[in-house]
Amino acid sequence: MNYFYVVNGKKIKQVFIIAVAIIFAIGIIYSERDQVTVFSQSEPAAIYSVQTEKKWIALTFDISWGDKRTEPILKILEDKGVKNATFFLSSPWSKDHPEMVQRIVKGGWEVGSHGHKHVNYSSLNDDEIRTQIKTANQILNQVTGKNPNLIRLPNGDFDKRVLRIAHELNYTVIQWDTDSMDWMNKGVDNIINRVVSKAHPGDIVLMHASDSVKQTHEALPVIIDQLRAKGYEFVTVSELMKQTEVRNKPPVEDQAMKQLQ
Repeated sequence: MNYFYVVNGKKIKQVFIIAVAIIFAIGIIYSERDQVTVFSQSEPAAIYSVQTEKKWIALTFDISWGDKRTEPILKILEDKGVKNATFFLSSPWSKDHPEMVQRIVKGGWEVGSHGHKHVNYSSLNDDEIRTQIKTANQILNQVTGKNPNLIRLPNGDFDKRVLRIAHELNYTVIQWDTDSMDWMNKGVDNIINRVVSKAHPGDIVLMHASDSVKQTHEALPVIIDQLRAKGYEFVTVSELMKQTEVRNKPPVEDQAMKQLQ
């Protein structure tokens, strides 16, 4: 009788060990599944550049305030024959400067959204994020007659929620791979060198056409000339995205801003 209980005790111990092992294995599987899901490129992600062998590059300009710097930059693009560039416009600025927005549209340049209020969207709740994106879309539609499908979020700030909601509203979040840092106004040569030295095929370049930049209009003609001398062709972000593979970042990073280069 005692032997009977010893045998069953061993079996119980074995069963217990096996059960613990199974639970542990299941935990690992679920954990790995979650990691794969979080990093899956099938989830919405911000686009920083495009992988291509073509020497294509997208100049992008953010505008959120002011009325002094946009005009000179548009004139430079016209004079230099740069017919393809992308402007990310905040809706309050667009509402206050409809004639300038129309000039951008009639010039054939691409218009994307730069949101409504210039705040960090990752600090907002889901409903507030939707309201900001939808309000901007409504105003941009009224001013341009179009519904943009590209958005660069204020301050380049986003998290997984922002990416998901933007995707649900048919927007693709656009970041940049080369930051001109023109808003810091560190000098014309500094802006030129940052862009030209870092430029690469499929690159998205961040510049500004708000009144915060005081040297961009001086640096831009040289940037255009030097990039052309290197064989680059200027395209819109949408044209760039038609290439086969985009370089993006997993949403798990919850980047508030790409690190300063």
